[in-house]
Amino acid sequence: MTRTVKQLADAANPEALFTGQWWNRPSVLDDYKPYLDDRWSESCTNAWKLWEEIVPLGYKGSYQRFRAYLHDKRTSPWPVTARPPSPRAVAGWILRHPETLTESEQIQLKAVRTHCPELNAPTHHVRSFAAMPTERQGERLPEWLDALRQDDLPSLHTRAAGIDRDRDAVIAGLTLPWNSGVVEGHVNRIKMLKRQMFGRAGFQLLRKRILLAG
Repeated sequence: MTRTVKQLADAANPEALFTGQWWNRPSVLDDYKPYLDDRWSESCTNAWKLWEEIVPLGYKGSYQRFRAYLHDKRTSPWPVTARPPSPRAVAGWILRHPETLTESEQIQLKAVRTHCPELNAPTHHVRSFAAMPTERQGERLPEWLDALRQDDLPSLHTRAAGIDRDRDAVIAGLTLPWNSGVVEGHVNRIKMLKRQMFGRAGFQLLRKRILLAG
């Protein structure tokens, strides 16, 4: 109750009162608002034309919800734009293969990169690196490291220095068909068995469980 009274007292204007879980609840239009915002900024304000553009992109919501968003953009004295995606979501879009992104995710990532061009360089470097293990192109690593150092990305420079210390091993890992996936799988299985005993059993019981589970 005290929080509600304080919120009412601190509101600078009536619109500031329209906050909370109901005002900010997700909408089926959310994924397409960045596209609408971009088109709106390009002076395309015709509702029917925009409707014809977002339906082929996958929008399955009602026309009324779509029209209400445009009405708010026209009539509100404050800018009405899409809520920015979370950093976790943006990082996930960058780390995934572009072809696995849905149409709406591609639209949102494009909007984020348009409004935050600082993400263009990290996105390019991350995707370039991801292509090396996928296509076994470890010989491209030196070229990738040189390109990385040319951009002002201190956090990635630290990662590049670590890779450089084991350059030969990393190149081999990115090129050769062998990997330690099977070994890592056994290690994870042993850790799981150990956790299941809650630290109450000694080495002999752990060894027996591992042998019987194998």
